[in-house]
Amino acid sequence: MSPTAGVSAESAWEWELASRTFVVTLVSAAALVTMVTAAGCASFDGRGLVAGQSSATDVERVMGAPAEKRQVGGETWYFYPRQPYGRVMYVARVAPDGRLVALEQRLNDATVAKIIPNTTRAQEVRDLLGPPYTAVEFPRLERDTWTWWMRRYGDPGIPVELVVQMSPDGVVREVYILQQGRGNQKSG
Repeated sequence: MSPTAGVSAESAWEWELASRTFVVTLVSAAALVTMVTAAGCASFDGRGLVAGQSSATDVERVMGAPAEKRQVGGETWYFYPRQPYGRVMYVARVAPDGRLVALEQRLNDATVAKIIPNTTRAQEVRDLLGPPYTAVEFPRLERDTWTWWMRRYGDPGIPVELVVQMSPDGVVREVYILQQGRGNQKSG
């Protein structure tokens, strides 16, 4: 027997609408649970990884595939950019034995201070900061320009764009930190 047998057409329609709404709500809830579970598979900041204990496999399981891997000294560095809105770059440093040495957030004032114009080379910048958010060549200016989005003075800090310009010989010539946001607004 139908659940709507013996009721008016209007009541049957209301019951049908309520049951469909329940199904849509149930499907939406299941989709939300699936998304939250999937998001938990890739940690934004490497939460749960322990230097000296976690392996390279653990790093990739927790943080996902790195955007770039670089050999620096005897270590392999895994770069995890969270650009543009995360404004961070995590580096998982892995020893030759496959163990995590350290997990570092590199887009910070202390790391940027290591970039010295007319001294630091492009490859050193890449080792320090990882892959840029954008890389643009300006042939007439004889400059390659790499940019990252970061926060000055910690988190939440001030949102800025870090711009590093290199000459054709691969030497850093200029470093700019451009404040983003309210710079063009008039007060009052």
